[in-house]
Amino acid sequence: MALKVAIVGMGHIGNIHAGVYQRHPQVEIVAVCDAIPEKADEAARRYHCRAFYSVKDMLQSGLQIDAASVATAGEENGSHHYAPTMELLGAGIPVLGEKPISNKVSEAREMVALAREKKLRYGIDLNHRFTPAALRAKQWVEQGRLGELNIINMTMWINNPQESSPWYHIKALHPHSLDVMRYFAGEVDKVQAFFKKGKGRQIWSNVQVNLLYKNGIIGHLTGSYDAGGSYGLETLEVVGSDARFVLREACQRLEFYPRFSREVESYDYLGGMLSFNETFASRINKWIEQNLANAKPEEIDASGEDALKVQTIIEAIIESWETGKVVSL
Repeated sequence: MALKVAIVGMGHIGNIHAGVYQRHPQVEIVAVCDAIPEKADEAARRYHCRAFYSVKDMLQSGLQIDAASVATAGEENGSHHYAPTMELLGAGIPVLGEKPISNKVSEAREMVALAREKKLRYGIDLNHRFTPAALRAKQWVEQGRLGELNIINMTMWINNPQESSPWYHIKALHPHSLDVMRYFAGEVDKVQAFFKKGKGRQIWSNVQVNLLYKNGIIGHLTGSYDAGGSYGLETLEVVGSDARFVLREACQRLEFYPRFSREVESYDYLGGMLSFNETFASRINKWIEQNLANAKPEEIDASGEDALKVQTIIEAIIESWETGKVVSL
């Protein structure tokens, strides 16, 4: 039996979602929706399905929809997620939303609460944790190969000249980095943040964050919209008492460094994944798999609750900078 899906928001990311769904043998795209009719119509022709210009009309059409992607954007890439997500969840449809879950924590809490109330699967496209390299590194941690974890460092930067809200950089880019850090290090206890506006910038386009995790791990995030070449740079380092690993460019290289040996292990392009763009398929296919398996809502990997926790960390980071204090979560 095919999983019947709808996609809301047919911009660049919505079409990436649709492409992954279209290639999956157990998925049928039944509807696309966009407030811009030309986008919806073009997508309907491309994916051989019905076009809608509002979620309300789509829900009233009588179509069977087993799951939906919400790939809208808005201010800080998140302000348009709330309304369609609430409509879909309210109609009893599981939702995979784009990151950030919302640019407003209050809205994120409402979405997560509704999914919980309706006992629905609700996931977010926090795709960096789904790469074969990240999964291999997670296995090393769970097997105890690193020993007791002490330090986690993350650098994520990209050339992005866009200007919008003062917090566009931290809210739009760093749900990814903070989620990956949380994936390996657990829950955050305290944050201390420093921001800098880049040359000619109106927004806070550079950030350094110190993090203390509830289990005692200490962490650091470096982020920028004013660095990198034509492609972003992402480096994750996790340091334990017995070894450390370094994960480069989300998926391209993974290195294992024993503390008391020079026998370094290096892995390039694990699972045949060559670039960041391929990570969407890893995440969306996991979403498909969990829906086909009728997974319990609490079993969803990179859930709405995970994304809400990340946005809560981001709000604490902003508060730290504005107050000049270490902020407890």
